[in-house]
Amino acid sequence: MPEVEGVLLDIDGVLTVSWRPLPGAIDALAALRDLGLPFRLITNTTTHTRADLARTLREAGIDVEPREIVTAVVATAAYLRTNHPGARVFLLSDGDARADLEGVELVEEAADVVVLGGAYEGFTYEAVNRVFRMLMDGAALVGMHRNLYWRTAEGWQLDAGAYIAGLEEASGRRATICGKPAAAYFRAALETIGVPAERAAMVGDDVANDVLGAQALGLTGVLVRTGKFRPEDLERAERAPDHVIETIGDLPELLGAA
Repeated sequence: MPEVEGVLLDIDGVLTVSWRPLPGAIDALAALRDLGLPFRLITNTTTHTRADLARTLREAGIDVEPREIVTAVVATAAYLRTNHPGARVFLLSDGDARADLEGVELVEEAADVVVLGGAYEGFTYEAVNRVFRMLMDGAALVGMHRNLYWRTAEGWQLDAGAYIAGLEEASGRRATICGKPAAAYFRAALETIGVPAERAAMVGDDVANDVLGAQALGLTGVLVRTGKFRPEDLERAERAPDHVIETIGDLPELLGAA
């Protein structure tokens, strides 16, 4: 393993499941601080603002600050301000993302851009068909992420990536993805800790979005066998992770060896 000077970590499925800490998570982050390794938690979760995420994680015993978290919502807001300034934006997402969408005009009709965040019960036929009609009328399609599913304490949950794929096929429009596995998202997180990709590691439970996406940019990809991990995903992946560990609790030993 090459020498690592900074670490990016997914949250859901790596540090927590349904906001309960996974074994070794609390000690692993403490060990990163002891090793003097800067890190960022990068997440496609759209239900919480950074401040809310930090508060929720601290309540679970995971000590992080809002500045140490980079969310797909923040990345989406930055993309919209840069590439669609002044656009009218229709948002369909779980949670309330407005606090991290500063400078974005949200509308209910006649949108220039449609943004999909995390899937939830509000992704009804009526709501998704409404999005489809806006796309057919010329709106651009933006996804906060392309996650197909995730795992909660209650079981598997379908996510927005499945809806994005269907909307792309039906409308003929390709979505711009702002969260993982977009290269710009990984770059933005690395810039906050001042570490180049070739000196950083990404730790995730999603082979495609976390590990392969990071490896494509030059990061060391570390897969954990928790969260949404399934052996069959690893078997059919286009590329093997650089390292596979059982839980986040094994990360300090792996990094210490490097």
